[in-house]
Amino acid sequence: AAGRRVALATFTQGSRDRLAAVLREHGLDAMAAVDSWQDAMALPPALVALIVVGLEKGFATPDMAVIAEQDVLGDRLVRPRRSRVRPEDVIADASSLLEGDLVVHADHGIGRFDGLETISVLGAPHDCLRLIYDGGDKLYLPVENIELIGRYGSETAGVQLDKLGGAAWQARKARMKQRIREMAAELIQVAAARALRQAAPLPPPEGLFDEFCARFPYTETDDQRRAIEETIEDLASGKPTDRLVCGDVGFGKTEVALRAAFVAALGGRQVAVVVPTTLLCRQHFKTFRERFRDLPVRIEQLSRLVSAKQAKEIKRGLEEGTVEIVIGTHALLAGDLRFKDLGLLIVDEEQHFGVAHKEKLKKLKSDVHVVTLSATPIPRTLQLAMSGVREMSIIATPPVDRLAVRTYVMPFDPVVIREAVLRERYRGGQTFYVCPRIEDLDGVAAQIKGLVPEVKVELMHGRMPVREIEDKIAAFADGGFDVLLSTNIIESGLDMPAVNTIVIHRADMFGLGQLYQLRGRVGRSKQRAYAYLTLPPRQKLSKAAERRLEVMQTLDTLGAGFTLASHDLDIRGAGNLLGEEQSGHIREVGIELYQQMLEDAVREAREHGQGGIMEEDWSPQIGVGMPVLIPDGYVADLAVRLDLYRRIARLADPADIESFAAEMIDRFGPLPSEAENLLKTVAVKQLCRRAGVEKVEAGPKGAVVAFRHNSFANPGGLVAWLQGQAGTAKLRPDHKLVLMRNWETPAERMAGIHRLLGDLAALCATKSP
Repeated sequence: AAGRRVALATFTQGSRDRLAAVLREHGLDAMAAVDSWQDAMALPPALVALIVVGLEKGFATPDMAVIAEQDVLGDRLVRPRRSRVRPEDVIADASSLLEGDLVVHADHGIGRFDGLETISVLGAPHDCLRLIYDGGDKLYLPVENIELIGRYGSETAGVQLDKLGGAAWQARKARMKQRIREMAAELIQVAAARALRQAAPLPPPEGLFDEFCARFPYTETDDQRRAIEETIEDLASGKPTDRLVCGDVGFGKTEVALRAAFVAALGGRQVAVVVPTTLLCRQHFKTFRERFRDLPVRIEQLSRLVSAKQAKEIKRGLEEGTVEIVIGTHALLAGDLRFKDLGLLIVDEEQHFGVAHKEKLKKLKSDVHVVTLSATPIPRTLQLAMSGVREMSIIATPPVDRLAVRTYVMPFDPVVIREAVLRERYRGGQTFYVCPRIEDLDGVAAQIKGLVPEVKVELMHGRMPVREIEDKIAAFADGGFDVLLSTNIIESGLDMPAVNTIVIHRADMFGLGQLYQLRGRVGRSKQRAYAYLTLPPRQKLSKAAERRLEVMQTLDTLGAGFTLASHDLDIRGAGNLLGEEQSGHIREVGIELYQQMLEDAVREAREHGQGGIMEEDWSPQIGVGMPVLIPDGYVADLAVRLDLYRRIARLADPADIESFAAEMIDRFGPLPSEAENLLKTVAVKQLCRRAGVEKVEAGPKGAVVAFRHNSFANPGGLVAWLQGQAGTAKLRPDHKLVLMRNWETPAERMAGIHRLLGDLAALCATKSP
């Protein structure tokens, strides 16, 4: 009315769509979604612009009014926008270096990391990693070349350090590279065969799909929305989908499955949801029934909860096509089960299925879309996804208001357990109490009743009649008793927001994934949850059990499931990606170098076929005679400094370097000159890679530039460039470029080297030599 343009600012695309729907219900139709402020200003004044930008409050100028989402809908919990989570970043975070760790240098083999040391290079201090090799030999690795090393792994017993300059490492690496090249070719053949097959495109039905999404009672996180979009795009592509959705317990993987199932079922195809346990089958059945209510979709379950007569009818319905969605346990893998037109297979909690079950699943899924859900994928699945053979979506953002579970690893203490159970009861909640064996249950039940006579306890385990299990779960969900004492039958997928304390008896007898999944049964509401991992007093644990419990203690943040899977990959190894072994150890070259070699081999096999040649991993050496380090007075914590060095070594372009510098200033204050020099050195290193330069040494009188493999990527361009240098540059017989300059200060030297390498990189016809 005042003649101003109007823009509505929302936090996410989802909230923009919801706000637009609300405003239309109130009679405002003149709206248009835009991507930038320039687009908003270009709209006719009569149209309201809808733009995604994080403003908490609106503002007005003489010719424009900007109204924020919170101005319309009231305050909300604002989550900072995250950049996309990449698998390689998570595994690098999980593999931070500690003093004493075994490391693998790409050129020199297995050594021991012995800490950071500042040494003098061309008269200036330079931070280097000190590595110890066989015989006590030392190697000093400049921090800007830290990407040349990776951790060997967690299982280090019996590992022999390599000898500096010895031939054994190169021979071992060459053998492994050949085996990996052959495996990569086979993996690509498998993936290519799948890519060549066609699958019926399953686009989401317009209108109905939006209505189904609106039934989701929560706000999608950015990661969750991205996972949904990627899955829906896969279904519509006409190629058989094979996507792993990796998200922590309670982070919304089931919603991805629900929307994919909706698209497939409304597209006229059948959907099979395979789950590992009867309890999870029952829960998914209830969830799917609720979300598909009033839609023309018949949903059934196949598990021990279903009578033989019902199971027979359901199987007939699947064969005739009258059952659109079936949710089941291993019963879905039975030989007598036939589908009329299976279009989508969803595998939940994939880590619980053994090799034999997966072979049966493969027969089901030859030409159908497959979506696999897992909080802690087994090492082989994770390895396949990370090497690019399988597609992967990561949901790493917790739901709004979710709190991390407080975890305590301790000897069994009756006083602490009594307080924990009573505290949960007094705040209106309930408790899971989990034992590793059925024979432990009666003794522990008597112990609980003696400790906490005020609470009501019920027992449950997998050998009970199915109806009794179902009745107890239903009674517990309705608040019929305070403590459910059970085996790890409750491990998978149970969602009971009222249960916010869990006690795990003899935690040393559970695996890492089991412990993590059990802990994930609590903390699924806004209440703070507690997990007590109890151990037998005065009993020595095995090293493996100690390691598992240490990892559980450290993984106390939201979204740590993928990190746990990375630890599992680190501890157990990836196994044989094409055979039956699901674990094992990459003992020859260490897990990080193995991972890098596999990724390189897969990429080469994709680009060049089986005859492709893998380029050796290399890192240019830069010596400019300037202090290059992050001073310990600027970042005091050694682990944080090492993490920063690893991240700096991976910076790939000027924008990344500038963004990283801004982050450093924000976290630690103005950059000291030594840290600025480090970032400049990394920028020069990237130019060296593009120009095929292996080594640069610069001093007050000029520089010497050594080309990799004694060659330059564009020899003709180099000759023309030399002719234009008027006697200040020459190429020596050993193919090293000598540049004569008069650089009075180190800063001039660095700027001159940057210009020189920029010129040489621009001359290159290709980005790699």
